[in-house]
Amino acid sequence: MSAARILYVITDLETGGVPLHLYRLATSLDRTRFDPLVVSLAPPGPVSAMLEADGVPTHACGARGPLDLAALWRLRRIIRRFQPDLIHALLFHANIAVRLVGRLPGVPRDRIITEIQTVEIERPWHLIVDQLTHGLCRCQIGNSPAVIDHLVHRAALPRDFLVCIPGGVDPARFQNVIPADRSAWEIPPPARLLIWVGRMDPIKGLDYLLEALVLLPTDPPTHLLLVGDGPERSRTEVRADRLGLRHRVHFTGFRQDIPALLAAADLFVFPSLTEGMPNALLEAMAAGLPVIACDVPGCRELIDNTVNGFLVPPRSSPAIAGAVARLLAQPVLARRLGQAASRAVLRHYSQHVCHANYAALYAQILGQPNSHLPPH
Repeated sequence: MSAARILYVITDLETGGVPLHLYRLATSLDRTRFDPLVVSLAPPGPVSAMLEADGVPTHACGARGPLDLAALWRLRRIIRRFQPDLIHALLFHANIAVRLVGRLPGVPRDRIITEIQTVEIERPWHLIVDQLTHGLCRCQIGNSPAVIDHLVHRAALPRDFLVCIPGGVDPARFQNVIPADRSAWEIPPPARLLIWVGRMDPIKGLDYLLEALVLLPTDPPTHLLLVGDGPERSRTEVRADRLGLRHRVHFTGFRQDIPALLAAADLFVFPSLTEGMPNALLEAMAAGLPVIACDVPGCRELIDNTVNGFLVPPRSSPAIAGAVARLLAQPVLARRLGQAASRAVLRHYSQHVCHANYAALYAQILGQPNSHLPPH
């Protein structure tokens, strides 16, 4: 039996949580069962090169914006040429594009699936469009119970249309790691180091983290490592300068040595205003770092407050600063929370189980033997 052709379609392949999730998923597939191809609606991004380097071919539709209808035509041609056995779309624009054009080249509706990885609060109209078009595909994946509940209650999607596949990480990546050298950012030895990792979007709440840093004592100084890139980077750099934090906030851009950076830090702080199941938070927990996050969907599913991390009210710089100050002043408590976080990830959020659930869903849809559909 030849391998089933899986066509992944994603809005873009810039460095961010969902593109990196797709990279890990596509490169984990058993090639004797599944033959993947990844297509981005936007021009190629950094994750395109990562996929190609690991043997997963990619194509780009070169969309110049969300209303570039020519990209839909290019997507249709790719689908016709590849003749996939299954289409799996990720992110809102890719989901809608696949629902609209996926069947035109002859792909059956029940071989089209879509995926959402966040509790959408910025653009409520996304939920309306999702509801109006959901009948054009077989099912939609959510990466946490919070996402599933949000889609049921806010987008009025049928619960039996939704499949929950929780995210996961590889804990082995974060064991026996040599910490990155703090002197690369001229951080003096007495300083304490906070770290944040992610894509710099408005929803990530970075302004509140910067304002919290201003509220912290300066003896010893507390520094902040912001790891990642995105549309908010330039504005965040300007904001840090205006707050007088130029020498205490360090922008690293995209890095592939996340385990080493986490190992060099004292605390992980994650002020997102909404999430699905944040991979960056899972990785910090796997690394055994004490974590502070906002009490919002996605984060509250991972963190049991005061047991394996701290939850603070969203949009509250004083609350973030207070939690940071408490953990820096109580290293025994911080160590206990970090150890509990690492155990929780090892027990509940294995990347191997996550990827096996995707493979089982594909097998169930394709009628392959020994498939077990993940629970709704």
